[in-house]
Amino acid sequence: MLDRAIYSYTDVDRLVGLAAGTARRWLEGHQRSHRFYEPVLRQEPTGSDAVTWGEMVEARLLAEYRHRRVPVQRLRPAIVRLRKEFGRYPLAHARPFLDVEGRELVRRVQAEVGLEKELQLVVVRSGQLMLTEPTDSFHAAVEYENDVVIQLKPDIRTPVVQMNPRRAFGQPAISSVRTDALAEYYRAGTSRDELVDLFDLEPSQVDEAIRFELITHSRRAS
Repeated sequence: MLDRAIYSYTDVDRLVGLAAGTARRWLEGHQRSHRFYEPVLRQEPTGSDAVTWGEMVEARLLAEYRHRRVPVQRLRPAIVRLRKEFGRYPLAHARPFLDVEGRELVRRVQAEVGLEKELQLVVVRSGQLMLTEPTDSFHAAVEYENDVVIQLKPDIRTPVVQMNPRRAFGQPAISSVRTDALAEYYRAGTSRDELVDLFDLEPSQVDEAIRFELITHSRRAS
């Protein structure tokens, strides 16, 4: 499932709340001042315009650090190290955050790459697992199946809106009805009550779908 290529770079920027072009830089690398910066979320550039579900999930987590002004390129060495241990999508799996082996690995990575402050994915105190703020926010937005993220909330302010690669082509949806479709009907003059009847939804679900689309539109406008 993690390998399902269902998004564009523009989708990732819009749904994760990134500035235009950020997803492509994270996944394909970029040139600046005669220097090439390697991808953060891919082992190497692929030249593909398609983004997989696993890459979308990892971009969602990385955005939590970006929003807190942690330099993403400083995280790259730790992600490379985690990839060697957990494979292509280390951040899309629960293991680096939840099991004992994973916790020990993350502590080791912090010491190796000098990111004790920036990449505190987990902290263990008195034998209990404590999530730091970025990963705590991420875990509140995702659901797991067999230690793999299978569903996520693109915005915690609209928790009913979900993204699932098995439904609605992975786009934000409520009960498998895409939020952009609901918003388009609404802009065309279809009333909320009509949308409730047409798609067999609750009024609150229609309201949340439209609110989510307003949020994503405001991101693009800013």
